[in-house]
Amino acid sequence: MRPRVFVVQPIPEVALDVLRQAADVSDYPYMDRQISVDELVANAKRSDWLFVMHETNVTAAVINANADLQGIGALGSTPHIDMQAANARRIPIVLGDPAISVARSTADLTMAMLLGLAHRLAESDRYTRCGKFRQEQSMAMIGMGCPERTVGLIGLGRLALLMVPRIRAFEMRVLYTKRTRLARDQEQALGVEWTPRLDDLIQRSDFVCIACDYNSATHKLIGRRELDLMKPDAYLINTARGRIVDEPELIRALQQRRIAGAALDVYWNEPYRDDPEASPDPWVPEALCKLDNVILAPHNGDATWDFRARKATSVAQGMAAVMRGERPALLLNPEIYQGS
Repeated sequence: MRPRVFVVQPIPEVALDVLRQAADVSDYPYMDRQISVDELVANAKRSDWLFVMHETNVTAAVINANADLQGIGALGSTPHIDMQAANARRIPIVLGDPAISVARSTADLTMAMLLGLAHRLAESDRYTRCGKFRQEQSMAMIGMGCPERTVGLIGLGRLALLMVPRIRAFEMRVLYTKRTRLARDQEQALGVEWTPRLDDLIQRSDFVCIACDYNSATHKLIGRRELDLMKPDAYLINTARGRIVDEPELIRALQQRRIAGAALDVYWNEPYRDDPEASPDPWVPEALCKLDNVILAPHNGDATWDFRARKATSVAQGMAAVMRGERPALLLNPEIYQGS
């Protein structure tokens, strides 16, 4: 019998075709909600393989629902899988090619958000749809624009480095802060200015872009104090991780118009998993949804056909290799093969 693969969310057809060459494939048909643990358990019981997304919560109950589960393919470098349960069963966790990075599409999304804020695009859309268009009232939606404005990058890793030429193309200044300063010749080549102080970056920037990793040092890095340092006509953009920002304080700053607005692709309550600070509330608070000075996206940094198809295909190829008795190029738990 051919292996049975269950895919927890629709993925590009090119990746499904790779899986279909090696297995019988079924998928969860809904794109507007994440599969629940109970639904995942039910499908795991009748599947030999699971193909999961980055945020899929693969608990021990899921892994142990089927004594014959052969493996898991994961679309993400740090999937939410109970590794103790997987390793106890010697179940391989197959990952995609790490060279296929989400940074480029996330940089593009961040830039799209910046442009949307600079030209008040979301507000203009709602304004026009409500029948308020009057040519003589075009000042109602006047925006900051881009030329001669300053973008402050908190962090200068892979994502931020990809953003720099995009920002510069719109004739904007780039200010950055990070623990280790670039060499002066690198700064000159990139056209960026370093500041050692986060406060200085926040106070000088028209757009504050969060582009750093999330860890204990960056937890609530942007709170009430930092928001109060921003210019009243400045914008905050977060496409990094939700918990770098104190979300309730950001909501208050937006409600009180202490800053001009924000664009967010990440949120405090995502993803659902075993977490002492987790909340049963929706990922995106209702208060944020009611604000007209914020652009909201559903953690969509990797949502391009090119990236998703290439990444999903690389995972599918690794899964197919294991089904053929081969060892895949990249495993999250290669230790399960030690001694075999």
